[in-house]
Amino acid sequence: MLDIHPIQTEDDYKKALREIESLWDADLSTPEGEKLQILGVLVDAYEEAHFPIDKPTPIQAIKCRMDQLGLTQKDLKPYIGSSGRVSEILNAKRPLTLQMIRRLHKNLHIPIEILAQQYMTKETGKALPKNRSINKKNRDKMSAVR
Repeated sequence: MLDIHPIQTEDDYKKALREIESLWDADLSTPEGEKLQILGVLVDAYEEAHFPIDKPTPIQAIKCRMDQLGLTQKDLKPYIGSSGRVSEILNAKRPLTLQMIRRLHKNLHIPIEILAQQYMTKETGKALPKNRSINKKNRDKMSAVR
């Protein structure tokens, strides 16, 4: 029988990580492999609860994808528009439009849920006005694009 307990404390978490490390090369069809899989699920649940990772802003997601793909601002012109418009978007001076979100999602595979979020402008530190952000009707349309 497997000796596995819920991970409730930092010590439990560290112990589970050490156990995972010792079982790392186990064949998954063995009792050790089963224990490794179960510990992995428990550690994942603990980490999600205790070390949440915030979603990136739309601008952070675009910049990250640019970095991953080795793209420059010029490469975004087909998805966003002119060089000036790309600069305004990447500097959070102008919100993404529905058309831009669709193009970025389709071509760069950035999740719509990330691109459609409201985000802060650099100049004011406030969220872009609601009339310039994606409303529920357009968000529903974007869901249909998936």
